[in-house]
Amino acid sequence: MLLHQKNTLLTDTPDMDVNILPYASVPQLAPKDVAYATQNPALKPFFKYSPSPDSFRQVIDDKAKQPIDRQLLVEVLREQYAKLETSRDVKLNIELLAEENTYVVVTAHQPSLFTGPLFYWYKIFTAIKLAKELSTGYPDYNFVPVLVNGAEDHDFEEINHANIFGKTIRWEHEAVGGSCGDMSTETLAPVLAQLKEVLGESENATYIYQQIEAAYTSHAKYADATIDLVNRLFGSYGLVALNMNVPAFKRRFIPIMREELFQQSSQGLIATTQDALTAAGFSGQAHARDINLFYLQENRRDRIVREAEDFAILNTDLRFTPAEMEAELEAHPERFSPNVVLRPLFQELILPNLAYVGGGGEIAYWLERKAQFAHFGINYPLLLRRNSLLWIDKATSSRIDKLGLRVHDLFVDTDFLIKQYVALNSEGELSLQAEMAQLKALFEQIRLKALEVDATLEKAVLAEGVKQEKVIEQLEGRLVRAEKQKHETAINQIRSLKEKLFPGNGLQERTDNFLNFYLKYGPQFGAVLEEVVDPFVEGFLVVRDEG
Repeated sequence: MLLHQKNTLLTDTPDMDVNILPYASVPQLAPKDVAYATQNPALKPFFKYSPSPDSFRQVIDDKAKQPIDRQLLVEVLREQYAKLETSRDVKLNIELLAEENTYVVVTAHQPSLFTGPLFYWYKIFTAIKLAKELSTGYPDYNFVPVLVNGAEDHDFEEINHANIFGKTIRWEHEAVGGSCGDMSTETLAPVLAQLKEVLGESENATYIYQQIEAAYTSHAKYADATIDLVNRLFGSYGLVALNMNVPAFKRRFIPIMREELFQQSSQGLIATTQDALTAAGFSGQAHARDINLFYLQENRRDRIVREAEDFAILNTDLRFTPAEMEAELEAHPERFSPNVVLRPLFQELILPNLAYVGGGGEIAYWLERKAQFAHFGINYPLLLRRNSLLWIDKATSSRIDKLGLRVHDLFVDTDFLIKQYVALNSEGELSLQAEMAQLKALFEQIRLKALEVDATLEKAVLAEGVKQEKVIEQLEGRLVRAEKQKHETAINQIRSLKEKLFPGNGLQERTDNFLNFYLKYGPQFGAVLEEVVDPFVEGFLVVRDEG
């Protein structure tokens, strides 16, 4: 059932109706995700701050004790934005980061093609709205929303595609293995050609294609192109994007990387936390290795492992003695790349961050980091679950109403929903449960009489009873199938509706790209999200176009 419902009329935007479903009523969400979103007490030992507005007073006080090289941060951002045309708010936010009373709220993601799944947008707008709300609640401070562009990641298969109108557009690139952000943009031409064909020639399609094409063809490296695109899409909201694969940042990270190489502290700390999570009823998320660092070369990002007394770079002939590895780290820290276990430490060391905005899977691996952060003396941020959202356009919304469905009906299994629909819309009674009960009672009477006459007859009676029950079940199935044929059109509409809103039986936000909606709504798509996203909402948002 609905936790809450509100009607929101947005100025200069479509009339949107927003329903909020309790997280626990959404079966597509993982148990640990729901547990954190609902603040299950069993998870309390694994995070530091409750995700509420009032917690930020303490977060600010704690983060203020950690030295941040603000001047370095501002210099890097100025350089990364030097060739971009951006908004006054972004320029101001970059300069504000030099001030001691300025803090950031962070979300992060890999540089997905065309921004990837919808939740990329939902993460960003949750961070944008959080910064805005904190600015109101804590007027003595400045708050800047930041997207960390995970350009060092080398899992190309995770970022090389986008699902647009049911079609998967895939980026093919031969030299795969190094950091995705370092890949050349030259091979994007065929992908852009596919995109242009899929989008068509409407006003919104033409505009957004021009923005994407300009971003992807103005830079040699994919990381720079991604920051350009993010700036074009979200710069008007003051969002600052940051590529952390910077030698000066890596130099500041040397002490932690040195300990990881020579003392390997993280694995034990995280393994202990994972054991505690398991004892609390939750499974571990990210496997910590002995050494949680990669070694970067051109078109390569390979794990560093310990072999006897020396270090080796997997899948290469590179070997280092301890002294050579120490010298390599000091001379070229940019060649060392943190994996998912160390990346949060790197981020929080560099940024004056108060909160990390992430999805359920991200929050799950952050929950394993509290002891690790304490060990390295870095403040552990507040963890805020991003908004989850199902967007229903006007045509789909009308179809839902015509079928007599309710919002929360949409989240159940398709076959169950069809069975429920047929039962509710049938002119006759389809269930034979009453007749089944009468049959069972009849055979129980026969069994008792048989026992009085000859006990050996009991098995025969029971067997015949089971046979007749199957007959009743088969007849009920035929009744349901016959009724389904009467509702064939509606059933096909339900299947089509479910596949559109829950592609592959999963959540829309994990599959569909923003372009599915941008072509219809244009810039209003972002305007609606800015209005309806709520960083402290206690449930899953369903946004319906009622305009």
